[in-house]
Amino acid sequence: MTPEEQTTPDAAVLGERRHLVSLAFRMLGTVAEAEDAVQETYLRWYRLSQAERDAIEVPAAWLTRAAGRVCLNVLDSARRRRERYVGPWLPEPVPAHAFPASAVTPEDPLERVTLDDSISSALLLVLESMTPAERVAFVLHDVFAMPFAEIAEIVGRSPAACRQLAASARRHVRQSRERRVSRAEHDEVVTAFAAAARSGDLAGLIAVLDPDVVLHSDGGGVVSAARKPVVGADRVARFLLGALSKNPAATALEQETPDGLGFALWEEGRIFGVVTFEVGGGLVTDVRMMMNPEKLTLWR
Repeated sequence: MTPEEQTTPDAAVLGERRHLVSLAFRMLGTVAEAEDAVQETYLRWYRLSQAERDAIEVPAAWLTRAAGRVCLNVLDSARRRRERYVGPWLPEPVPAHAFPASAVTPEDPLERVTLDDSISSALLLVLESMTPAERVAFVLHDVFAMPFAEIAEIVGRSPAACRQLAASARRHVRQSRERRVSRAEHDEVVTAFAAAARSGDLAGLIAVLDPDVVLHSDGGGVVSAARKPVVGADRVARFLLGALSKNPAATALEQETPDGLGFALWEEGRIFGVVTFEVGGGLVTDVRMMMNPEKLTLWR
Protein backbone atom coordinates (compact mmCIF):
# COMPACT_ATOMS: atom_id res chain seq x y z
CA MET A 1 0.00 0.00 0.00
CA THR A 2 1.38 3.38 -0.96
CA PRO A 3 1.62 6.29 1.54
CA GLU A 4 -1.12 8.02 -0.45
CA GLU A 5 -3.41 5.04 -0.03
CA GLN A 6 -2.68 4.94 3.71
CA THR A 7 -3.80 8.55 4.20
CA THR A 8 -7.41 8.55 5.36
CA PRO A 9 -9.77 11.47 4.75
CA ASP A 10 -9.81 12.10 8.53
CA ALA A 11 -6.01 12.21 8.61
CA ALA A 12 -5.96 14.77 5.81
CA VAL A 13 -8.56 16.90 7.60
CA LEU A 14 -6.77 16.71 10.94
CA GLY A 15 -3.52 17.51 9.14
CA GLU A 16 -4.88 21.01 8.53
CA ARG A 17 -4.81 21.80 12.24
CA ARG A 18 -1.44 23.59 12.24
CA HIS A 19 -2.53 25.80 9.33
CA LEU A 20 -5.82 26.61 11.06
CA VAL A 21 -4.16 27.50 14.38
CA SER A 22 -1.69 29.68 12.49
CA LEU A 23 -4.54 31.53 10.80
CA ALA A 24 -6.65 31.85 13.95
CA PHE A 25 -3.75 33.16 16.03
CA ARG A 26 -3.21 36.05 13.62
CA MET A 27 -6.90 36.86 13.80
CA LEU A 28 -7.38 36.56 17.56
CA GLY A 29 -4.00 37.30 19.15
CA THR A 30 -3.78 34.50 21.72
CA VAL A 31 -2.93 30.83 21.40
CA ALA A 32 -5.80 29.74 23.67
CA GLU A 33 -8.42 31.60 21.62
CA ALA A 34 -6.89 30.27 18.41
CA GLU A 35 -7.03 26.69 19.64
CA ASP A 36 -10.63 27.12 20.82
CA ALA A 37 -11.56 28.51 17.39
CA VAL A 38 -9.94 25.54 15.66
CA GLN A 39 -11.73 23.11 17.96
CA GLU A 40 -15.05 24.77 17.05
CA THR A 41 -14.09 24.54 13.37
CA TYR A 42 -13.58 20.80 13.65
CA LEU A 43 -16.84 20.41 15.59
CA ARG A 44 -18.63 22.09 12.68
CA TRP A 45 -16.95 19.67 10.27
CA TYR A 46 -17.96 16.58 12.23
CA ARG A 47 -21.50 17.85 12.70
CA LEU A 48 -21.92 17.50 8.94
CA SER A 49 -23.38 14.25 7.74
CA GLN A 50 -21.05 11.86 5.95
CA ALA A 51 -22.83 12.67 2.70
CA GLU A 52 -22.26 16.39 3.25
CA ARG A 53 -18.57 15.84 3.96
CA ASP A 54 -18.20 13.61 0.91
CA ALA A 55 -19.70 16.37 -1.25
CA ILE A 56 -16.99 18.87 -0.23
CA GLU A 57 -14.34 18.76 -2.97
CA VAL A 58 -11.58 20.55 -1.03
CA PRO A 59 -11.93 19.97 2.73
CA ALA A 60 -8.94 22.21 3.47
CA ALA A 61 -10.66 25.17 1.82
CA TRP A 62 -13.91 24.41 3.68
CA LEU A 63 -12.05 24.30 7.00
CA THR A 64 -10.28 27.61 6.30
CA ARG A 65 -13.58 29.32 5.49
CA ALA A 66 -15.21 27.81 8.58
CA ALA A 67 -12.32 28.95 10.78
CA GLY A 68 -12.63 32.44 9.33
CA ARG A 69 -16.32 32.56 10.27
CA VAL A 70 -15.60 31.30 13.78
CA CYS A 71 -12.88 33.93 14.26
CA LEU A 72 -15.16 36.66 12.95
CA ASN A 73 -17.76 35.69 15.56
CA VAL A 74 -15.11 35.71 18.31
CA LEU A 75 -13.82 39.12 17.22
CA ASP A 76 -17.33 40.57 17.35
CA SER A 77 -17.41 39.95 21.11
CA ALA A 78 -13.69 40.33 21.84
CA ARG A 79 -13.76 44.06 22.56
CA ARG A 80 -16.37 43.58 25.26
CA ARG A 81 -14.17 40.92 26.86
CA ARG A 82 -11.11 43.19 26.60
CA GLU A 83 -13.01 45.90 28.50
CA ARG A 84 -13.41 43.51 31.43
CA TYR A 85 -9.76 42.45 31.33
CA VAL A 86 -7.70 43.26 34.44
CA GLY A 87 -5.05 45.81 33.44
CA PRO A 88 -3.71 46.37 29.91
CA TRP A 89 -4.49 43.65 27.36
CA LEU A 90 -1.61 42.64 25.09
CA PRO A 91 -1.53 40.03 22.34
CA GLU A 92 0.34 36.88 23.26
CA PRO A 93 4.05 37.07 22.37
CA VAL A 94 5.30 33.94 20.62
CA PRO A 95 8.77 32.68 19.69
CA ALA A 96 10.06 33.66 16.26
CA HIS A 97 8.77 31.34 13.52
CA ALA A 98 6.14 29.85 15.86
CA PHE A 99 3.37 30.03 13.26
CA PRO A 100 4.75 30.05 9.71
CA ALA A 101 2.66 32.03 7.24
CA SER A 102 1.57 30.79 3.86
CA ALA A 103 4.11 29.91 1.21
CA VAL A 104 2.95 32.80 -0.97
CA THR A 105 5.69 35.28 -1.89
CA PRO A 106 4.27 38.69 -2.85
CA GLU A 107 5.85 40.53 -5.73
CA ASP A 108 5.94 43.78 -3.75
CA PRO A 109 8.88 43.60 -1.29
CA LEU A 110 6.93 45.81 1.12
CA GLU A 111 4.32 43.07 1.39
CA ARG A 112 7.07 40.60 2.23
CA VAL A 113 7.47 42.48 5.50
CA THR A 114 3.81 41.88 6.25
CA LEU A 115 4.29 38.12 5.97
CA ASP A 116 7.48 38.07 8.01
CA ASP A 117 6.03 40.23 10.80
CA SER A 118 2.53 38.79 10.84
CA ILE A 119 2.96 37.28 14.32
CA SER A 120 4.77 40.25 15.88
CA SER A 121 3.15 41.92 18.86
CA ALA A 122 3.51 45.24 17.05
CA LEU A 123 1.41 44.08 14.10
CA LEU A 124 -1.07 42.20 16.26
CA LEU A 125 -1.70 45.43 18.19
CA VAL A 126 -2.38 47.21 14.89
CA LEU A 127 -4.81 44.45 13.96
CA GLU A 128 -6.55 44.95 17.32
CA SER A 129 -7.42 48.50 16.25
CA MET A 130 -9.25 47.28 13.14
CA THR A 131 -12.87 46.28 12.75
CA PRO A 132 -13.43 42.51 12.83
CA ALA A 133 -14.23 42.48 9.11
CA GLU A 134 -11.06 44.45 8.25
CA ARG A 135 -8.93 42.10 10.29
CA VAL A 136 -10.42 38.97 8.77
CA ALA A 137 -10.09 40.33 5.23
CA PHE A 138 -6.49 41.41 5.77
CA VAL A 139 -5.31 38.18 7.37
CA LEU A 140 -7.06 35.91 4.89
CA HIS A 141 -5.99 37.85 1.81
CA ASP A 142 -2.63 39.45 2.62
CA VAL A 143 -1.22 36.67 4.79
CA PHE A 144 -2.96 33.56 3.47
CA ALA A 145 -3.71 34.66 -0.11
CA MET A 146 -7.41 33.78 -0.05
CA PRO A 147 -9.36 35.24 -3.01
CA PHE A 148 -11.79 38.04 -2.18
CA ALA A 149 -14.67 36.01 -3.60
CA GLU A 150 -14.16 33.44 -0.85
CA ILE A 151 -13.61 36.08 1.83
CA ALA A 152 -16.94 37.61 0.79
CA GLU A 153 -18.69 34.37 1.77
CA ILE A 154 -17.15 34.61 5.25
CA VAL A 155 -17.84 38.24 6.10
CA GLY A 156 -21.16 38.47 4.27
CA ARG A 157 -20.16 41.31 1.94
CA SER A 158 -19.40 41.65 -1.74
CA PRO A 159 -15.91 40.86 -3.11
CA ALA A 160 -15.49 44.56 -3.94
CA ALA A 161 -16.35 45.52 -0.35
CA CYS A 162 -13.85 42.95 0.94
CA ARG A 163 -11.19 44.41 -1.32
CA GLN A 164 -11.86 47.80 0.29
CA LEU A 165 -11.70 46.29 3.77
CA ALA A 166 -8.27 44.77 3.05
CA ALA A 167 -7.05 48.04 1.50
CA SER A 168 -8.13 49.98 4.59
CA ALA A 169 -6.40 47.46 6.87
CA ARG A 170 -3.28 47.59 4.71
CA ARG A 171 -3.08 51.38 5.17
CA HIS A 172 -3.07 50.94 8.94
CA VAL A 173 -0.30 48.36 8.68
CA ARG A 174 1.82 50.50 6.35
CA GLN A 175 1.49 53.53 8.62
CA SER A 176 2.74 51.42 11.50
CA ARG A 177 5.62 50.02 9.47
CA GLU A 178 6.74 53.47 8.40
CA ARG A 179 7.59 54.21 12.02
CA ARG A 180 9.62 51.04 12.46
CA VAL A 181 13.40 50.84 12.22
CA SER A 182 15.62 48.14 10.79
CA ARG A 183 16.13 44.97 12.79
CA ALA A 184 19.81 45.88 13.24
CA GLU A 185 18.98 49.29 14.74
CA HIS A 186 16.26 47.77 16.91
CA ASP A 187 18.62 45.17 18.35
CA GLU A 188 21.41 47.70 18.90
CA VAL A 189 19.13 49.98 20.94
CA VAL A 190 17.69 47.06 22.94
CA THR A 191 21.22 45.83 23.70
CA ALA A 192 22.09 49.28 25.11
CA PHE A 193 18.84 49.22 27.10
CA ALA A 194 19.77 45.83 28.57
CA ALA A 195 23.27 46.96 29.54
CA ALA A 196 21.90 49.96 31.43
CA ALA A 197 19.17 47.93 33.14
CA ARG A 198 21.51 45.17 34.26
CA SER A 199 24.01 47.63 35.72
CA GLY A 200 21.29 49.55 37.54
CA ASP A 201 22.32 52.74 35.72
CA LEU A 202 19.25 54.99 36.04
CA ALA A 203 20.71 57.84 33.97
CA GLY A 204 21.94 55.41 31.31
CA LEU A 205 18.55 53.71 31.13
CA ILE A 206 16.71 57.03 30.81
CA ALA A 207 19.12 57.96 28.01
CA VAL A 208 17.99 55.05 25.82
CA LEU A 209 14.27 55.64 26.44
CA ASP A 210 12.17 58.01 24.38
CA PRO A 211 10.86 60.88 26.57
CA ASP A 212 7.31 59.67 25.83
CA VAL A 213 8.04 55.95 26.14
CA VAL A 214 5.11 53.79 27.27
CA LEU A 215 5.37 50.55 29.21
CA HIS A 216 2.46 48.08 29.20
CA SER A 217 2.50 45.15 31.61
CA ASP A 218 -0.06 42.38 31.09
CA GLY A 219 -0.67 40.24 34.17
CA GLY A 220 -4.30 39.48 33.37
CA GLY A 221 -5.19 39.66 37.06
CA VAL A 222 -3.32 36.37 37.50
CA VAL A 223 0.04 37.78 38.63
CA SER A 224 1.24 41.16 39.85
CA ALA A 225 1.67 43.72 37.07
CA ALA A 226 1.13 47.43 36.48
CA ARG A 227 -2.62 47.97 36.15
CA LYS A 228 -2.13 51.08 34.03
CA PRO A 229 0.44 52.02 31.36
CA VAL A 230 3.62 53.61 32.74
CA VAL A 231 4.45 56.74 30.73
CA GLY A 232 7.65 58.78 30.46
CA ALA A 233 11.35 57.90 30.48
CA ASP A 234 11.96 58.61 34.18
CA ARG A 235 8.91 56.68 35.37
CA VAL A 236 9.55 53.71 33.08
CA ALA A 237 13.23 53.54 34.08
CA ARG A 238 12.41 53.63 37.79
CA PHE A 239 9.65 51.05 37.34
CA LEU A 240 12.01 48.65 35.58
CA LEU A 241 14.91 49.05 38.00
CA GLY A 242 12.49 48.68 40.90
CA ALA A 243 11.12 45.46 39.43
CA LEU A 244 14.66 44.10 39.00
CA SER A 245 15.61 44.95 42.59
CA LYS A 246 12.52 43.12 43.89
CA ASN A 247 13.46 39.96 41.93
CA PRO A 248 17.22 39.49 42.44
CA ALA A 249 16.98 35.79 41.55
CA ALA A 250 15.43 36.53 38.17
CA THR A 251 17.46 36.27 34.97
CA ALA A 252 16.73 38.11 31.73
CA LEU A 253 17.97 36.11 28.75
CA GLU A 254 18.22 37.58 25.26
CA GLN A 255 15.55 36.07 23.05
CA GLU A 256 14.79 36.42 19.36
CA THR A 257 11.15 37.37 18.89
CA PRO A 258 9.10 38.37 15.83
CA ASP A 259 9.53 41.98 17.07
CA GLY A 260 13.33 41.70 17.15
CA LEU A 261 15.58 41.22 20.15
CA GLY A 262 13.62 40.81 23.36
CA PHE A 263 14.03 39.06 26.69
CA ALA A 264 12.69 35.98 28.41
CA LEU A 265 12.50 36.32 32.20
CA TRP A 266 13.43 33.21 34.15
CA GLU A 267 13.43 32.31 37.84
CA GLU A 268 14.36 28.92 39.30
CA GLY A 269 14.08 27.24 35.91
CA ARG A 270 10.66 28.71 35.19
CA ILE A 271 9.85 31.34 32.60
CA PHE A 272 7.60 34.01 34.08
CA GLY A 273 7.73 36.81 31.54
CA VAL A 274 8.58 37.90 28.00
CA VAL A 275 9.56 41.48 27.16
CA THR A 276 9.37 42.94 23.66
CA PHE A 277 10.17 46.43 22.41
CA GLU A 278 9.51 49.01 19.75
CA VAL A 279 12.28 51.40 18.74
CA GLY A 280 12.20 54.72 16.93
CA GLY A 281 14.74 57.49 16.46
CA GLY A 282 17.44 55.49 18.19
CA LEU A 283 15.39 55.15 21.40
CA VAL A 284 13.00 52.65 22.95
CA THR A 285 9.47 53.97 22.38
CA ASP A 286 7.41 51.06 23.75
CA VAL A 287 8.07 48.32 26.29
CA ARG A 288 5.66 45.39 26.42
CA MET A 289 5.91 43.03 29.39
CA MET A 290 3.88 39.84 29.19
CA MET A 291 3.59 38.42 32.71
CA ASN A 292 0.30 36.54 32.38
CA PRO A 293 1.23 32.84 32.56
CA GLU A 294 -1.80 31.98 30.44
CA LYS A 295 -0.16 33.87 27.56
CA LEU A 296 3.26 32.23 27.82
CA THR A 297 2.18 28.80 26.67
CA LEU A 298 4.68 28.42 23.80
CA TRP A 299 7.70 29.50 25.87
CA ARG A 300 7.57 26.58 28.26
